Amino acid sequence: QVQLVESGGGLVQPGGSLRLSCVASGFTFSNYRMTWYRQAPGKERELVATITSAGGVINYADSVKGRFTISRDNGKNTVYLQMNSLKPEDTAVYYCAMNWGGAWGQGTQVTVSS
Repeated sequence: QVQLVESGGGLVQPGGSLRLSCVASGFTFSNYRMTWYRQAPGKERELVATITSAGGVINYADSVKGRFTISRDNGKNTVYLQMNSLKPEDTAVYYCAMNWGGAWGQGTQVTVSS
Protein backbone atom coordinates (compact mmCIF):
# COMPACT_ATOMS: atom_id res chain seq x y z
CA GLN A 1 0.00 0.00 0.00
CA VAL A 2 1.02 3.59 -0.52
CA GLN A 3 2.92 5.09 2.37
CA LEU A 4 4.32 8.60 2.77
CA VAL A 5 6.39 9.46 5.82
CA GLU A 6 7.36 13.08 6.50
CA SER A 7 10.14 14.19 8.81
CA GLY A 8 12.24 17.24 9.57
CA GLY A 9 9.76 19.51 11.26
CA GLY A 10 10.41 21.32 14.50
CA LEU A 11 10.66 24.63 16.28
CA VAL A 12 12.76 27.32 14.61
CA GLN A 13 13.26 31.04 15.13
CA PRO A 14 12.10 33.54 12.52
CA GLY A 15 14.67 33.76 9.76
CA GLY A 16 15.80 30.20 10.32
CA SER A 17 15.74 27.19 8.04
CA LEU A 18 14.40 23.66 8.02
CA ARG A 19 14.46 20.85 5.48
CA LEU A 20 11.50 18.52 5.32
CA SER A 21 11.74 15.05 3.82
CA CYS A 22 9.04 12.69 2.64
CA VAL A 23 9.92 9.07 1.96
CA ALA A 24 7.50 7.23 -0.29
CA SER A 25 6.78 3.54 -0.73
CA GLY A 26 4.15 1.31 -2.27
CA PHE A 27 4.08 2.92 -5.70
CA THR A 28 6.45 3.80 -8.53
CA PHE A 29 7.65 7.10 -7.12
CA SER A 30 9.41 8.23 -10.28
CA ASN A 31 6.13 8.15 -12.21
CA TYR A 32 4.28 10.63 -10.02
CA ARG A 33 4.15 14.33 -9.34
CA MET A 34 4.65 15.07 -5.65
CA THR A 35 3.17 17.98 -3.75
CA TRP A 36 3.72 19.65 -0.38
CA TYR A 37 0.74 21.16 1.42
CA ARG A 38 0.38 22.85 4.78
CA GLN A 39 -2.44 23.53 7.19
CA ALA A 40 -2.28 26.15 9.87
CA PRO A 41 -4.62 26.10 12.89
CA GLY A 42 -8.08 27.28 11.92
CA LYS A 43 -7.20 27.53 8.24
CA GLU A 44 -7.78 25.39 5.18
CA ARG A 45 -5.05 23.21 3.76
CA GLU A 46 -3.05 25.07 1.11
CA LEU A 47 -0.65 24.00 -1.61
CA VAL A 48 2.94 25.00 -0.91
CA ALA A 49 4.93 23.50 -3.79
CA THR A 50 4.65 20.82 -6.42
CA ILE A 51 7.16 19.02 -8.63
CA THR A 52 6.61 16.83 -11.66
CA SER A 53 7.80 13.25 -11.85
CA ALA A 54 11.21 14.02 -13.36
CA GLY A 55 11.52 17.35 -11.62
CA GLY A 56 11.20 19.36 -14.79
CA VAL A 57 8.31 21.57 -13.73
CA ILE A 58 8.04 23.17 -10.30
CA ASN A 59 5.45 25.55 -8.93
CA TYR A 60 5.19 27.41 -5.65
CA ALA A 61 2.58 29.31 -3.72
CA ASP A 62 3.22 33.03 -3.97
CA SER A 63 3.68 33.17 -0.20
CA VAL A 64 6.79 30.95 -0.32
CA LYS A 65 8.40 31.88 -3.65
CA GLY A 66 12.05 32.75 -3.25
CA ARG A 67 12.21 31.17 0.23
CA PHE A 68 11.23 27.51 -0.25
CA THR A 69 12.69 24.97 -2.66
CA ILE A 70 11.12 21.65 -3.57
CA SER A 71 13.29 18.87 -4.94
CA ARG A 72 13.23 15.12 -5.31
CA ASP A 73 15.57 12.15 -5.49
CA ASN A 74 13.89 9.40 -7.46
CA GLY A 75 16.66 6.98 -6.53
CA LYS A 76 15.73 7.43 -2.88
CA ASN A 77 11.96 7.74 -3.34
CA THR A 78 12.16 11.01 -1.46
CA VAL A 79 10.83 14.51 -1.97
CA TYR A 80 12.27 17.45 -0.02
CA LEU A 81 11.17 20.91 0.97
CA GLN A 82 13.98 23.28 1.88
CA MET A 83 12.52 26.19 3.81
CA ASN A 84 14.63 29.31 4.35
CA SER A 85 13.87 32.72 5.85
CA LEU A 86 11.03 31.21 7.81
CA LYS A 87 8.31 33.48 9.15
CA PRO A 88 5.80 32.97 11.97
CA GLU A 89 3.06 32.69 9.34
CA ASP A 90 4.78 29.56 7.99
CA THR A 91 3.74 27.76 11.18
CA ALA A 92 1.62 24.79 10.14
CA VAL A 93 1.49 21.05 9.77
CA TYR A 94 3.20 20.18 6.51
CA TYR A 95 2.03 17.22 4.45
CA CYS A 96 3.40 15.56 1.38
CA ALA A 97 1.02 14.06 -1.13
CA MET A 98 1.23 11.73 -4.09
CA ASN A 99 0.23 13.68 -7.17
CA TRP A 100 -2.26 16.37 -6.13
CA GLY A 101 -3.57 14.38 -3.15
CA GLY A 102 -4.03 10.75 -4.11
CA ALA A 103 -2.39 9.75 -0.85
CA TRP A 104 -1.14 11.69 2.16
CA GLY A 105 1.48 11.43 4.81
CA GLN A 106 0.77 11.94 8.50
CA GLY A 107 2.26 15.43 8.50
CA THR A 108 5.11 17.10 10.33
CA GLN A 109 4.72 20.15 12.55
CA VAL A 110 6.69 23.30 11.75
CA THR A 111 6.60 26.07 14.32
CA VAL A 112 8.31 29.40 13.70
CA SER A 113 8.55 31.41 16.89
CA SER A 114 11.02 33.39 18.93
